[in-house]
Amino acid sequence: VLLFLHADTRLPASALDDIRGALEDSRCPGGRFDVELEGEHWMLKVIGPLISLRSRLTKIATGDQAIFVRRRVFEGLGGFSDIPLMEDIEFSKRLKRAGRIARLRQTVVTSFRRWERQGPLRTITLMWTLRLLYWLGVSPHRLKNFYAVVR
Repeated sequence: VLLFLHADTRLPASALDDIRGALEDSRCPGGRFDVELEGEHWMLKVIGPLISLRSRLTKIATGDQAIFVRRRVFEGLGGFSDIPLMEDIEFSKRLKRAGRIARLRQTVVTSFRRWERQGPLRTITLMWTLRLLYWLGVSPHRLKNFYAVVR
């Protein structure tokens, strides 16, 4: 089993058992966790659950949700595409065709750093705009120019 985890994301203590439990279903090729954003801003209590809801409905995960997948499935799907942005979304699209995706309600906790620096509304607008443009066929190589790296 492979687990893809952002450096600023922490797993719940039960993560290994949660993943193991999800993968007991042989129809499940992989999955992801719900997400909680770490910080004090009042909007965090709304944004995290909305990210999780979006992912639950679409079965599309982003990297900050700790994507896990059976190794043979990952290799069979050709792994992550060599693109500078949206590789997690692109992989999720392929993964959901491989079987029932586990959408774990346990939460990973991830940094609010980008949100704090750019502001929640601006960040939400940026993320949705990037996703919309991606779905409309704009190359991730072009989209990368709009995505500022926050370190």
